[in-house]
Amino acid sequence: MPKKNDILPLTIESIGLNGEGVAHLDGQVVFVAGGLPGEVCDTLLLKVGRSAIWGKAVGVRNPSPDRVAPDCPQYPKCGGCQFRHMRYAAELEAKRRRVEDAIRRVGGVALPVPVILGAKNTERYRNKVQLPVAAGKNGPKIGFFRARSHDVVNVDDCLLQPETASALAGAVRKWMADYAVPAYDEGTHTGLVRHLFVRFSQTEALCCLVVNGDSLPHEAELVEVLRAAAPELAGVVLSVNQARTNVVLGKELRTMWGRDYLEDTLCGLTFRISVASFYQVNRDQCEVLYGKAVELAGLTGTETVLDLYCGIGTISLAMARHAGKVIGAEIVPSAVADAQANARRNGITNAEFFCGDAADAAGRFAQAGLRPDVICVDPPRKGLAPEVVEAIVRMAPDRVVYVSCDPATLARDLARFSERGYDARTAVAVDMFPRTAHVETVVRLYKLNGR
Repeated sequence: MPKKNDILPLTIESIGLNGEGVAHLDGQVVFVAGGLPGEVCDTLLLKVGRSAIWGKAVGVRNPSPDRVAPDCPQYPKCGGCQFRHMRYAAELEAKRRRVEDAIRRVGGVALPVPVILGAKNTERYRNKVQLPVAAGKNGPKIGFFRARSHDVVNVDDCLLQPETASALAGAVRKWMADYAVPAYDEGTHTGLVRHLFVRFSQTEALCCLVVNGDSLPHEAELVEVLRAAAPELAGVVLSVNQARTNVVLGKELRTMWGRDYLEDTLCGLTFRISVASFYQVNRDQCEVLYGKAVELAGLTGTETVLDLYCGIGTISLAMARHAGKVIGAEIVPSAVADAQANARRNGITNAEFFCGDAADAAGRFAQAGLRPDVICVDPPRKGLAPEVVEAIVRMAPDRVVYVSCDPATLARDLARFSERGYDARTAVAVDMFPRTAHVETVVRLYKLNGR
């Protein structure tokens, strides 16, 4: 019987959901971090469970032609990236195949995914950075959680984020050390500084410090060092989060200096982004994703579109320029206010927004007899609740455009739509998060008695 700390030669067969290699040992699946298909990896077993085994490659006997030397000194211990040991073309193919396999195996839907739209730029693309803070032997640690843990790895620079984020992290480290400001300890729920949170537009940055308290000592000095580290800084915000939770931001926000928002241009539209706004983290690939969603909606200028999970109105407003009318629904009140303001900001008069849970909103619209031509959904990772699917089906749109960040829940929901008379005919994968295991997908479904 295999046991923890055994080192065994295993043949890697495929890539798993989290970017690890997949092998088998005596009929049991083994997830091998750092393994690539076709390789025989000397695998150190880290955890032996009843249904699966987890390990990592400590030696490779026949390196794959897709293997490259990682270009980040923190890889793979920080847990932020999963594919820095693999050529980008191979990463794209692994993601495309993952989406296609999930749709077939989980959803039972025969839908090919012939295309994945890769990124022109695989570095420095993140416009939102969340860095946990912890106490270290040599001072505060600001970085990322080690893979499958809450141990903070101190990171001086990250190739996924703008260099300004690293400069701001360095400034916060120095300020904490200079003024003996304690880092948060989630085990004891003591200490003060929990996270450094930074947003970026194409020209500016917005910095937020998340704290376990209602104030900070030496705020003026903090603002001074942050402004010196990042001349493009537009504002500094304090987020109060005194709850025992893994949720990063607290509900109370206070501006310490400057503005509490940024403005960014996306798909030819201007959006105001606050600290708490939902906004895709890769602007360039977001334009690719939303452009594909608009294309698959098949709009001619007369249609009524219902956009569930509309956030600050990004997809809604992109579609409004090609539709007769767009109705957006979102559960977060501040996001609805942002969406309404964004419509006004862009002079769009054929879009309206309502606050409500997607299931309640969809049910209310269906009960009112609303029959949109197209319904667009961009749900969180958990996908659509069954009642949302039912409400969409009752409204009987000709087309449904499903934007997904999780292939497994997408596949499950496509099966539910198929059972209720909707056929998924087109799927395109989009690599929104290069060098990580995440992938986005856009699917178009047709009502079976439609075209």
